[in-house]
Amino acid sequence: MVTSEANEPLLPFHRPSLTEKIFFLVSGIITSIPLTLFVGTFTDSLCIVLPVFYATLCSVAVFAPFVEEFAKAYPLFYRHGETERSIFTLGFLVGFGFGVAEFFLYVIVFEVPVYVRLPIIFLHAGTTSIIAYGIAKKRTALFYLVAVLLHFSNNFSALVGQFRFIAGPAWVITYFLSWHLYRKTSGKIVD
Repeated sequence: MVTSEANEPLLPFHRPSLTEKIFFLVSGIITSIPLTLFVGTFTDSLCIVLPVFYATLCSVAVFAPFVEEFAKAYPLFYRHGETERSIFTLGFLVGFGFGVAEFFLYVIVFEVPVYVRLPIIFLHAGTTSIIAYGIAKKRTALFYLVAVLLHFSNNFSALVGQFRFIAGPAWVITYFLSWHLYRKTSGKIVD
């Protein structure tokens, strides 16, 4: 029997089935993208009184990270009886689905080069998995804010040319933190 550090018996890891994994991957597209677009219409209207550059900065760098990170994590709030590891995995998949949908939107519709958008797929997967870790550990707000800050760093650097050097470190920190938190998850059932 596997036990925790406090000698509490741990239940075996819940391994989400392929169907569950596909459901959460698709949730990143069919739930999170529309929710982001819906809420984004309201947040954009809050920034419209500003000059164009500041309105874009307000919408893309400030509001978008808050809205997108919430929208991506939203499907995870309804999971019960999951282990820390399974919630983390499902969070990664939701973020990955969102990232893929956004990737195709930017590459096909806005004709942004593939190499520019490819790392962002994994940024979305990483930030959502960070929030999932927070959900699993009952520290959602803290990890939500960490994800928002990392997302903000990426978006801000994309908008303000002289700060483009921030994006690379934001990606590396996101990827490393996601991997580190994954290794800290366990088979403990989350209440």
